Amino acid sequence: MSIAKVALMVSMLLSIASCSTTKRLGADDILYTGVKKIALTSPEGTKPASGLSGEVKNAVNVKPNNCLISPYLRYPFPLGLWVYNNWSNPPKGFKHWIYEKLVEEPVLISDVRPEVRVKMIDEILDNNGYFSGKASYELVQGKNKKKASIRYNVSTGPAYMIDSVELLPDTCRLNHLIDSIVARSEYFRPGNRYSTDSLSALRIRVANAMRNRGYYFFKPDFIEYQADSTIRKGNIAMRLVLTSGVPKFATRPYTTGKITTTVFRREGGGTPDTTETRRGTVIQMMPSRLRKGLIPSCITFREGKTFSVRDMNRTQTYLSRLGIFSGIDINVLPDTTEAGKLNVNIDCTFDSPLEAAIEVNVTSKSNSYLGPGLDFRVTNHNLFGGGEQLSVDLVGSYEWQTGRGRRSIFNSYEAGISGTLAFPRLLAPRFVPRSRRELNWTRISLGADILNRPHYFRMAQFNASFSYDWRVNRNISNTLTLFKLTYAKLTHTTAEFDSIMNVNKAIAQSFRSQFIPQIAYSFVYDKAIDNDNQINWQFTLQEAGNIFWAIYRACGKDGEKKLFGTPFSQFVKGTTQLVYNRRLTGDHWLVSRVAVGAAHAYGNASEVPYSEQFYCGGANSVRAFTVRSIGPGSYRVPSDQVNGYFDQTGTFKFECNLEYRFPIYGPLHGATFIDAGNVWLLKNDKMRPGGKLEAKTFLRDLALGTGVGLRLDIGMLVVRGDLGIGIHAPYSTGKRGYYNMESFRKSLAFHLAIGYPF
Repeated sequence: MSIAKVALMVSMLLSIASCSTTKRLGADDILYTGVKKIALTSPEGTKPASGLSGEVKNAVNVKPNNCLISPYLRYPFPLGLWVYNNWSNPPKGFKHWIYEKLVEEPVLISDVRPEVRVKMIDEILDNNGYFSGKASYELVQGKNKKKASIRYNVSTGPAYMIDSVELLPDTCRLNHLIDSIVARSEYFRPGNRYSTDSLSALRIRVANAMRNRGYYFFKPDFIEYQADSTIRKGNIAMRLVLTSGVPKFATRPYTTGKITTTVFRREGGGTPDTTETRRGTVIQMMPSRLRKGLIPSCITFREGKTFSVRDMNRTQTYLSRLGIFSGIDINVLPDTTEAGKLNVNIDCTFDSPLEAAIEVNVTSKSNSYLGPGLDFRVTNHNLFGGGEQLSVDLVGSYEWQTGRGRRSIFNSYEAGISGTLAFPRLLAPRFVPRSRRELNWTRISLGADILNRPHYFRMAQFNASFSYDWRVNRNISNTLTLFKLTYAKLTHTTAEFDSIMNVNKAIAQSFRSQFIPQIAYSFVYDKAIDNDNQINWQFTLQEAGNIFWAIYRACGKDGEKKLFGTPFSQFVKGTTQLVYNRRLTGDHWLVSRVAVGAAHAYGNASEVPYSEQFYCGGANSVRAFTVRSIGPGSYRVPSDQVNGYFDQTGTFKFECNLEYRFPIYGPLHGATFIDAGNVWLLKNDKMRPGGKLEAKTFLRDLALGTGVGLRLDIGMLVVRGDLGIGIHAPYSTGKRGYYNMESFRKSLAFHLAIGYPF
């Protein structure tokens, strides 16, 4: 770029920056530039109530113009204000369109109304028991008196505590139940700080508990609190009372009366078919497909049982999770023939049983392969009338190799078909623990695919599996694969590929044609500890070939053992991953991840199958390096081997990641991250020096990278772009020191992916 062009660009930037952002403001208008500070103080030796600071911030959180982090930080180039103050708005045309896209009207102090914000803070203080607290504000102005930020000063004063409590007189069953629920509360006790939010939460808790004890028409508004702060200074005496005029029908318990479920056809119409079941009457509009016992298995109501809203919610959940109804309505009406009973009418409407989905993606691999992929899935959600799902997946992708000296435009393809039949229940003995509150599945799968790598090999793979998915509770899920059999066979190899395999016998063993009979178990613990902390722990253990090996040994078979004339693999493999999410403030999160895996072959196999080995790098791993571009250990593929990615797998893996996620604008979010990890060999391989796991070189062998990313989060879909920047490569690059990247340009790796990395 010439010096003249640079000078022109600089002069343009300076001229824009010199534009006024307050030129069009009125004489009494002041531009709001955010909150300078929220000074929250409390008496010496005390701390403000938990959450009070957040409530105060929410009350004053008004975004200024060109806001970066509301309400404190602004980015330095207020383009929208420059346009508003210095451009005219053409009535129409392209210039009008540009103006409307760029302009941003100024946010004024009068728009923020800080005096109203102060009153809101005073109310927040009162609601939290700080009746003597005070709030004020002041404008903080600089040289330009047309701009100001706001400083809020909040003094809580001493908190008022609950001095005594008085419950309802124990004169009837209703009062007795309410008193017993309130007495178990941790809040409504002497010595606790007064809080209207806690009192409101207690009212809702009492009403919900009463509605689950038959008092269906009881509402939180029927409960009142009387407070007296004059008895003892700085303390409040509390009394629990019922509001006057509570309807009589709300003060009596109800039992469940008649239960009627009507199942409507999606097209409407039909002939009713009535069936009496143990959980009421089922009316099915025919013709339609529905297993007779399905509806009763989902209904938790029982005639004559105390009516409970919990039964209503569970019934709604159980029917919804079947995935076969487009609408479910539960209506409760008093029985007109018998007092004290509530009849339940459930209306279900069938959804379309067929669903089709298509997904297009783009892949990028370390061996310079690029290419699109297509996944087309068709699902029948009600195959046998019991919510059974039959899914058929067609997967296809092709890739071409980029860079100089490549011999073919169309290089590689992969195609596969798989089918899964899933039953929404466990076809298993009753001693297997499970929860009716969650949907449990039994899955039977069949699949086949073919992978073609021109100039190297063509591989066919077939698999079949039988597995269970079940939950013990809402936080713990389990998957037990009782049997999975995979058959992998090289149907074609080239002379070049054979020469590679002849040199490295370990790699050749991992590629051999073989059966892989497996049993696997996966455990997932996923829990939101509170609104600011979430944890997810996954653990998987799988074994292959041990049962077949034991049977052969019991029959006296020694040496290599075969299944249908083909050797079967024997190994054990375990992986675990821990992800912890911590909310810093608002929608700002710090996410950390640690993942470890190990696999060991023995007995009937000398190497773990290639498809079961670990690799490192890529969009969900160490993002400064592309897939299979590092490891094992400090091993580096010789520069003259374009096929080196065959070597870059291992039998031990360690990765750790730390990512800061923050909002930018609307659905656009940003991230900064740092990743470390690698793969190693548990057995020494002389063809891959430095690849074995060694304690003394472990830290030096960890690849390290950082980077930034953008995420477009539109709810059901997250499109992610990450730019990784290498800091340390585990192999020798010819440079000394910990930062040993060959050059900054060569240390960059870009990844485009769907979904968050972890």
